[in-house]
Amino acid sequence: MVIVTGGAGFIGTNLVRSLLELNKKVLVVEELDRHTDKFKNIENINIIDCIGHDTFLTDLLNEKYRDKIDYIFHLGACSKTTEPDRDYIMEVNLNYSKQLLEYAANNNINMVYASSASVYGDGNIFIENQAHESSLNHYSESKLLFDNYVRKNFEKIKSQIVGIRYFNVYGPYEQHKGVMSSVIFHFYNQIKKQGKLNLFRGSHGYGDGEQRRDFVYVRDTVDIKIWFMNNLISGIYNVATGKSRTFNDVANSVIDYFKSGHIEYIDFPDGLEKQYQAYTQADLTNLRKAGYKGTSTELEDGVNSYLSFLSEK
Repeated sequence: MVIVTGGAGFIGTNLVRSLLELNKKVLVVEELDRHTDKFKNIENINIIDCIGHDTFLTDLLNEKYRDKIDYIFHLGACSKTTEPDRDYIMEVNLNYSKQLLEYAANNNINMVYASSASVYGDGNIFIENQAHESSLNHYSESKLLFDNYVRKNFEKIKSQIVGIRYFNVYGPYEQHKGVMSSVIFHFYNQIKKQGKLNLFRGSHGYGDGEQRRDFVYVRDTVDIKIWFMNNLISGIYNVATGKSRTFNDVANSVIDYFKSGHIEYIDFPDGLEKQYQAYTQADLTNLRKAGYKGTSTELEDGVNSYLSFLSEK
């Protein structure tokens, strides 16, 4: 049995569907309001069950799953980067993760968990090294604290433990995320409703819409996680394309797909600009050294694939 926490979320849903294609038996752990689009992500697919994380932890500690778990993908988290409640985000993102790691390590269960490129703060060097890491908000703080907890315990852990630092992931099954959905999802809705795409004005030394991010198609992130499941290597790794692209590039890809629309530049909402990452570009040296040789989906190809998916819904 494979455990996927956050398995009804965006990246989790894509992972669960791929695991099922590989004939894995999957238990999804998730907090679900069955009236939201999030639950629709896993409707009518052949999972063992979907249970809440409190129930899962209780069952886990009561040995309900002893000798039944083959692998854990821990993707569940509060992903809202603007969440103001630090106690809540630390409980969900840090303490929960520590409990899962302790159980996995004590029972020799291999585990991949979701970290984030937000741990690089406002720096411009994106390599998995503490010298280049910092946090701009409670979300990134929680992710960095857990990464450092893992690092502190690496030598004690005999099972596999892999931290995956996602950059800007986009693709199918993210519609439930609201404001936290990818810019491509927002552009799709904007061009359908108003025929124009909103981009932020220049900031941090960049011109209008010229801020740059490493945009990675969700399928690529799934391929990397499954590769780690099949190659028992531990560590903390960037997961991205290794190439930054501008938001203008993304917007123009959407306009090219629809053959209509234009860009309008807008001001940042109050308070966002100070905690905004205006540039990200993953260094994939360590991932390549680990042996992963997969190629990344080009932005234009990923955008076209994703927009086709949205247009068929």
